[in-house]
Amino acid sequence: MSEASTNKPSLIAYTVTGSDEKSYFNRIGAAWPNSKGGFQLRLFATPVNGEIVLLPPKERVPAEPAEE
Repeated sequence: MSEASTNKPSLIAYTVTGSDEKSYFNRIGAAWPNSKGGFQLRLFATPVNGEIVLLPPKERVPAEPAEE
């Protein structure tokens, strides 16, 4: 298994659809840093418009326990 598939990605790849009023970000892949200062990009889909947006992953906030 490659190093990229075992570590958390540095960037998430999205394609953006919709209009200026309402945009939808659809996750299509991820990117990991490589040893030469670049990134390895793994895509699970290819956007029809050819545009990919790379953003840092969102921090996941743990859910608070429900009150009983």
